[in-house]
Amino acid sequence: MLNAIEIKGLMKEYPGFRLDGLDLTLPSGSIMGLVGENGAGKSTTIKLIMNAARRDGGTVSVLGTDNQSATFAAVKENIGVVLDEAYYPEVLNAKDVGRIMADTYRSWEPDTFADYIQRFGLPRDKAFKDFSRGMKMKLAIAVALSHQAKLLILDEATSGLDPMVRDEILDIFNEYTRQEDRSILLSSHIVSDLEKICDYIAFLHKGKLVLYEEKDRLLEEYALARLSHQRLADLPEDSVVGVENDPYGVRALVRRDMVPHDLPLEHTNLEDIILFLAKGGTRK
Repeated sequence: MLNAIEIKGLMKEYPGFRLDGLDLTLPSGSIMGLVGENGAGKSTTIKLIMNAARRDGGTVSVLGTDNQSATFAAVKENIGVVLDEAYYPEVLNAKDVGRIMADTYRSWEPDTFADYIQRFGLPRDKAFKDFSRGMKMKLAIAVALSHQAKLLILDEATSGLDPMVRDEILDIFNEYTRQEDRSILLSSHIVSDLEKICDYIAFLHKGKLVLYEEKDRLLEEYALARLSHQRLADLPEDSVVGVENDPYGVRALVRRDMVPHDLPLEHTNLEDIILFLAKGGTRK
């Protein structure tokens, strides 16, 4: 089965920022979480995937098609996109958006769209200019899920939503990928959301890919240790990923298989792994 997204050596440079040789693969039927601080390159990567920005180097294949080829326009029919800000003309309402999408997508499903509008509690006749940020995101998600897309590309799609609604939408995304030919790229700063549903995690930091791994393998590979400065100094150098001081010594993110078996370890979570990788730390 084809990969949903294949990126090789992707480069883009702006004043003060450089996306540096990004390699990334999203297998079909999977959900990948793209995480990183503001300015790390997440939104730039998504724009480059959709060919909304011109790449400076490398290749991008989406659903088996080079995204700068003449045939990519037809491939977009199979991609649902939700950006950080959902933009529709302010005078339109949900019913208007549905009619416009019916003329945009050959595979538009009006009944599915109506079901999501009802499920999300969105008013059908209220003008878009009067929508809250959360309502705008729900409308964009409803559109993305209503034209039989094989790939969803979501940039901060759960931002601005309350926790209960976020959980419901994450469940919907999980349901969506139960068909093996459907995939999701989900960019978010809400790491707990990514931990709930993602199969793979990609961590961008200052334009570089710091980490790309299966989520479950990450959680198995790393652990937290609370120990003295002396005990820390005795550990193999490559076993320690990051360090922070605490009132009783240090708190360190370590690789389980590289530390002594008698070292007490605590389970970690994805947010801790990302934070330690981002800030590193010192063993001194």
